[in-house]
Amino acid sequence: MRGLFLLLSFVGASCAGIPAWAQTPAETPLASLPYTPGLDVSAMDKSADPCVDFYRFACGGWMKNNPIPPDESRWSVYGKMARENQRFLWGILDGLAKGSAGRSAAQQKIGDYFAACMDEAAVERSGGRPLRPYLDRISGMKSKRDLPAVLAGLHLATGHGGAFFGFGSNQDYADATQVIAFAGAGGLGLPDRDFYTKDDAKSKELLARYAAHVARMFGLLGDPPGAARREAAKVMEIETKLARASLTRTQRRDPYRLFHKTDAAGLRALTPGFDWDAYLKTAGLPGLNAFNVTEPDFFKELDRQWQSLSLSGIKTYLRWHAAHATAPFLSSAFVNEDFDFFGKTLYGVPELRPRWKRCVALVDAQMGEALGEEYVSRAFSAELKRKTLHMTQQIEQAMRDELVGLDWMSAATKEKALEKLRAIVNKIGYPDKWRDYGPLKIERNDFFGNAARASLFESRRRLAKIGKPLDRGEWGMTPPTVNAYYNAHMNDINFAAGVLQPPLYDPKMDDAPNYGNTGGTIGHELTHGFDDEGRHFDARGNLKDWWTEKDAREFNDRAQCIVDQYAQYTIVDDIRINSRLTEGEDIADLGGLVLAWLAWKAETAGAGSERRDGFTPEQRFFVGYAQWACEHHRPEDLRARALTDAHSPGKYRVNGLVVNMPEFERAFSCKAGQPMVRENRCRVW
Repeated sequence: MRGLFLLLSFVGASCAGIPAWAQTPAETPLASLPYTPGLDVSAMDKSADPCVDFYRFACGGWMKNNPIPPDESRWSVYGKMARENQRFLWGILDGLAKGSAGRSAAQQKIGDYFAACMDEAAVERSGGRPLRPYLDRISGMKSKRDLPAVLAGLHLATGHGGAFFGFGSNQDYADATQVIAFAGAGGLGLPDRDFYTKDDAKSKELLARYAAHVARMFGLLGDPPGAARREAAKVMEIETKLARASLTRTQRRDPYRLFHKTDAAGLRALTPGFDWDAYLKTAGLPGLNAFNVTEPDFFKELDRQWQSLSLSGIKTYLRWHAAHATAPFLSSAFVNEDFDFFGKTLYGVPELRPRWKRCVALVDAQMGEALGEEYVSRAFSAELKRKTLHMTQQIEQAMRDELVGLDWMSAATKEKALEKLRAIVNKIGYPDKWRDYGPLKIERNDFFGNAARASLFESRRRLAKIGKPLDRGEWGMTPPTVNAYYNAHMNDINFAAGVLQPPLYDPKMDDAPNYGNTGGTIGHELTHGFDDEGRHFDARGNLKDWWTEKDAREFNDRAQCIVDQYAQYTIVDDIRINSRLTEGEDIADLGGLVLAWLAWKAETAGAGSERRDGFTPEQRFFVGYAQWACEHHRPEDLRARALTDAHSPGKYRVNGLVVNMPEFERAFSCKAGQPMVRENRCRVW
């Protein structure tokens, strides 16, 4: 994934420091919003030597002129573009919320949802009352035998899947044409198990502040201070044990560690104290007999927890997770407490996002294809789709040529690699068939109910896939999203319409920066099919070893070069990149830039070398590439992402690549010994 998903959280800001044009909704063409060119000379710092620090040369001006907004933990070209997209969506939703005449059924739903979300006075009047049915069901448990049904109900209703474990659907790793049930590790309130297991001073301080937050949330539920502290301690005890039983993010990059197919009897054997029949019946899946248990050892620990915990301890834990999952949809007391820890403390964000941003993000998250259809009709043309597809095909041809010419891969493995490349499906802009939200009930005066019903709708939609053939037309990202991704199980690359806008793709620009930027993104996603994780899946998306032993060894040796390189880079303080976690993204970054260069050269063969803005086409290619990655972070954000983010910081996604490109050295006339010239270059693809 080239960029990062924007988290659906109520983390964010007032309008302080935001230009006037961005403070009101406006349903105007995206083209009328402030234009940033695909190569922005003002974003550069020409006082920097590109052969010493190319990232500063390409992005120094951008970082100086784009301070992090008070409602963000980090700021980037992607983030800025996403905010402009979000304001455009605000205009669409504001218009649909105000007028009822002539609205389609889908337009009415997203308009009424947005109106209910924006009615802050009504939300304040409701306080924490909407949470009461969840809490009543938990308090009504008579014994541990009630846990499976109560837990299934919570998983369905909150769409959270965070209490004790996660349960959903996914493709069968052994037969990607079929969808089966997945039971996975979960149960944590913090973003990753490492937050619980690290024992340095900052980690211990963060855990203490998390426990204090949990206690304050119990206080909002009406518990006395002493009881709230004891309850928070119980939550910490349970979550810490579950964290220690979970795989690390780096371990989870190995798909073989996550594939443990079993039947109902095997599932019951892992957790003999849990009535799966009762859970599945409540989930609407009686009689299910095929499961993938991603982490069997985790479920063994979970069973020990269920056996040792008292009923009171289980209720305490479930009450916390019910409150945690629904806090963003309750009154300001809950929203502010949730933000105070998960925004301010964890990521260093000074201010809460204004309500309109939160409501736009929520509509996009819960009814994203209905909103996406509105976005696409206004912001994405057939011509743009055609141009992007042409560039994709050019880059796939470059990958084909590279595979054929590889001197380290055997003919047998090359044949399988080429078969996989031919089978990749390119999805550009938006789905061919829009999702039907007809069964979802939306009421204009019931924000919490809308959010809960939308979560239930999505939970049931996902679970309904189990036992049915795969829908290969489905997307995992909404059209307005500023991002792209590769899906190894589907063997497809997906470019949301939101990422194909200036400055990331600029139709006013020459080919050089466009191939550097969007071409690099396409190459990045394509390379994911052949990175350390994606290479384990075949042309049909099955987990299958199609490599000879020698070729696998050759690949690993080349990948290790990248791992060793990135392990030397410091993120913040004395924290270095966990290059085993970022390995796939680092491989994809380098492979993507190589492929984009080759495709650009093929596309512009015979063209002149006219300078623009004082730069040669080759220099414009590299600057165009680098400027997608212009960004800066708050220190808290960098510390959190060091544990959770599979992407290296933007500086190294630029400098870490160009040191491996002799084409860059020639383009900027760099000399041996300069920082942007690496003697032992890495190259996988």
